Amino acid sequence: MQTILSIENLSKVYASGFRALSNVSLDIRRGEIFALLGPNGAGKTTLISIICGIVNASEGRVRVAGHDIVADYRSARSLIGLVPQELTTDAFETVWATVSFSRGLFGKPANPAYVERVLRDLSLWEKRNNKIITLSGGMKRRVLIAKALAHEPQVLFLDEPTAGVDVELRRDMWELVRGLKANGVTIILTTHYIDEAEEMADRIGVINAGEIMLVEHKDVLMRKLGRKQLTLQLEAQLSAIPAALASWNLELAESGTELTYTYDSENERNDIIALLKNLSEAGIGFTDLQTKQSSLEEIFVSLVRKDPMATATGKGEVSAR
Repeated sequence: MQTILSIENLSKVYASGFRALSNVSLDIRRGEIFALLGPNGAGKTTLISIICGIVNASEGRVRVAGHDIVADYRSARSLIGLVPQELTTDAFETVWATVSFSRGLFGKPANPAYVERVLRDLSLWEKRNNKIITLSGGMKRRVLIAKALAHEPQVLFLDEPTAGVDVELRRDMWELVRGLKANGVTIILTTHYIDEAEEMADRIGVINAGEIMLVEHKDVLMRKLGRKQLTLQLEAQLSAIPAALASWNLELAESGTELTYTYDSENERNDIIALLKNLSEAGIGFTDLQTKQSSLEEIFVSLVRKDPMATATGKGEVSAR
């Protein structure tokens, strides 16, 4: 897929000496939903702020559809929409006026039909003549999204867009995001709701302490780093795992009636067949079995904590390109 956002060796060091970003390189593909995950202070908002021209980088280069964000700022910025974390709007303007004004800021001609469509998509049409100060927090969040979409951007940043909002807005937003993607808009999402990333994103990036730890397609990431467990309910109680099964990664429950096998999914079928054969040869039968795969949240937590297994399995095998 064609790259629309290219980030090369980007670093940010503040006057205090704090290094917020360190040699970040990343390519975002046109028309994808990219989820950037990381703990508080990892550098997510700093990275977005640099791309959007709010913060100056110390080193590195960023291009949006070939336009350098420094040398060709106006062209680059006109392609970007940003929904920030903070509710920053003119409290005494109407919804219609503030969204229309945002469109004009980017030199777009007036298009009432387009603005109306955006407001309707965000359930704001009935509030179009209301002043922002009169709106609820959820409605103000919708206005921020409408403002970001007003100039028809090709790249949309959603920085914690559903933090503290109601279930209805979350649902409406993801319907809107799917529609934007269908129309070729690239979405970069930061979120603390990892279930959202798991459901919505095409690719996942993990950033920690200002460095990109990995970037990978969601399904590939789950397959590479997602540990699986096979749990067997045994026919008879075991006092210990037989020596013949010592080479397998097995764990016996305290009750002695449940045996758990932890494995990756690379050779899943062959491994399980071999295990069951070994169990049969050892005279161990079972009455039931079930499997469980680790969630994206568990993978994320293990990476951020620098879990040796996750780091060894993942960081060295995936790239940010």
